[in-house]
Amino acid sequence: MAVGLAISSEGSQYNGRMTSFVVLSCMMAAMGGVIFGYDIGISGGVTSMESFLKKFFPEVYRKMKEDTEISNYCKFDSQLLTSFTSSLYLAGLVASFFASSVTRAFGRKPSILLGGVAFLAGAALGGAASNVYMLIFGRVLLGVGVGFANQCWHRGTVRQPHKLWDSKDKRRLGMANLPSHGSGSASILTLGALFLPETPNSLIQRANNHERAKDMLQRVRGITDVQAEFDDLIKASSISKTIEHPFKNIIRRKYRPQLAMAIAIPFFQQVTGINVIAFYAPILFRTIGLGESASLLSSIVTGVVGTASTFISMLIVDKLGRRALFIFGGVQMFVSQVMVGGIMAAQLGDQGGIGKGYAYIVLILICIYVAGFGWSWGPLGWLVPSEIFPLEIRSAGQSIVVAVSFIFTFIVAQTFLSMLCHLKSGIFFFFGVWVVIMTAFVYLLLPETKNMPIEKMDIVWRDHWFWKRIVGEAVEDSKIEIA
Repeated sequence: MAVGLAISSEGSQYNGRMTSFVVLSCMMAAMGGVIFGYDIGISGGVTSMESFLKKFFPEVYRKMKEDTEISNYCKFDSQLLTSFTSSLYLAGLVASFFASSVTRAFGRKPSILLGGVAFLAGAALGGAASNVYMLIFGRVLLGVGVGFANQCWHRGTVRQPHKLWDSKDKRRLGMANLPSHGSGSASILTLGALFLPETPNSLIQRANNHERAKDMLQRVRGITDVQAEFDDLIKASSISKTIEHPFKNIIRRKYRPQLAMAIAIPFFQQVTGINVIAFYAPILFRTIGLGESASLLSSIVTGVVGTASTFISMLIVDKLGRRALFIFGGVQMFVSQVMVGGIMAAQLGDQGGIGKGYAYIVLILICIYVAGFGWSWGPLGWLVPSEIFPLEIRSAGQSIVVAVSFIFTFIVAQTFLSMLCHLKSGIFFFFGVWVVIMTAFVYLLLPETKNMPIEKMDIVWRDHWFWKRIVGEAVEDSKIEIA
């Protein structure tokens, strides 16, 4: 399989083909995203199951089944229950910093292997758990696995819908040994790491093996004439080696746009509210009156919609551009969130439920919302940061993106059920306001990055109406210092 490909740059063009080698490498890279999506989904699926709650969270089960005075919005409000979900992301945050150092010193292969082993151990512990603390410790190990896997595969993340959990107890948590489950993906990732070669960039920077790096670049591109791109890689690598402190360097004025995006994009990605749907979709559907089976099935439907829309994004992102998808998806998410909030405010009180007709309208609107995220902030929230960092600040930039993502994923996961209890239907308006803010941010401050190689990415900042004021002044200052 080979598809023609040409990437234009300033005054030159990088030619290549979409080879089977690239496709297989991307599939392997996507396993890191699969296990991340699996973890998000699994926590949402089991936390709405009565048998799981009765065994591990009896207080929540009692409120759900016996307390007739408690508000619909507060039945699942439990810090211990949210700790089960959010502990993974706190562990992932810590692990990502260690993974950054391991990857920089030894390459991606050891990081992937460590991540896969940790994930497998966490899945086994979850399956064997006899109390809630074993469950949470298993989630911590899963977080370590996710932190290592997603730090080194930050350049491409794919989220998959979670599976339908219809078991009568939590031992389904240990079924990750099957290829269709999360640890199956972790097993593939771990085994695949043994055969996955290092990238041309890594071979130039770590091994200083130019001959091997050029050969690898030819395999990646599927052609022999890669000299122009190879020269740019060597030049970028030489510049990056002069940088002794990448975290100190990234705060310099010339990298201010990249630093702003490294913080803003993962932050905005989390406050879209999508992980609320991913974590707690079954709980949310139970809140509006659907039964356990219907709630789990509804969450599967939203997962399928999210996956399909992500594939659509992959097909059109280089035709329409990043900005267009960000803005269109933002408008779509805002409208659906406001409509869901309006229906819940009008129809769902503290007791009772809403009519089945309204419940399914809410489901449809949530699917529209998930689709909007799936072809905008979902994949692009990872794609755009991976495109904008030059080599000299790449490790620092990627670490910041992953850290910010984990921090706010943890915060959202830990606080959502309490926020739902206090804000009630207003929770959707809360996230809707953030969607308006992030869409305006993209419209005003994010330049288009399609068809621009990393080595030439500084051009987009110098040409942007706002960032050129900062980057341009930084360039002039550098020239004065050199003179």
